[in-house]
Amino acid sequence: MRTLKRITRGIPGLYLLLILLLMYLPIVVVVAYSFNAQPKGLMWTGFTTEWYPALFQNRQIMASFKNSLIVAGWSCLIAGVIGTLGAVALSRTKIRSAAALETVAMLPIMTPEIALAMAFLVTFSLVGLPSGMLALVLSHATFCIPYILIIVRTRLTGLNPSYEEAARDLGAGPVRAFITVIVPLIAPAILSGVLLAFAMSMDDVIISFFMAGPTSTTFPVYVFGKLKTDVPPTINAMCTVTLGVTFIAVAASQLLRSKGSNT
Repeated sequence: MRTLKRITRGIPGLYLLLILLLMYLPIVVVVAYSFNAQPKGLMWTGFTTEWYPALFQNRQIMASFKNSLIVAGWSCLIAGVIGTLGAVALSRTKIRSAAALETVAMLPIMTPEIALAMAFLVTFSLVGLPSGMLALVLSHATFCIPYILIIVRTRLTGLNPSYEEAARDLGAGPVRAFITVIVPLIAPAILSGVLLAFAMSMDDVIISFFMAGPTSTTFPVYVFGKLKTDVPPTINAMCTVTLGVTFIAVAASQLLRSKGSNT
């Protein structure tokens, strides 16, 4: 009986280990093969770091990674402003349709990416906006807004309204009270949402594939194109670098979010 209890107690841990293994084993394989001396194939022939210096000498890879950074940076900046203002508006809306408005604002992250990409393509074609950097930034900003909105909205929900009321009682106008009191309090949530949106933008393939022009190919689209022929070891090295950037952004987002919820 005791043996059965011990086995039963160990099942949740084994289940968690299995889930983590299925989730992170492919990532570990990619990182490991970025140090494989074999330039082609899956045969491990030895440890090397030569693909990382070669990576930074590859103009196509570096250009695509630069495009990804530019798109993610500008889209997160636009989404940060719109998402924050939208969260403030929703938190102060007293009408019954506030919940419905919040659901509508969340639609970009609930809609399948292929449908969203087609919607962007048709809309931009109707207004005469060609595929390229501007189309990429606008489309990425659109699906990044909900990530920032929901995090800032959650922070505003738990915020004590007496802070702003005290500032108003001391003579501050609504704009000054918002900038000097509310913004510093929700700043960790804003940064958390922006970092999470940055990671999502850096990772996007489908929307970027539809929106990218000949000179604005992002790194995920470049990798997707290489998969049709052969995957050079520099791709594994660049994927490792991208994973590192993404993990840092997500970790910083969670850290800022936890700090913001404790204040």
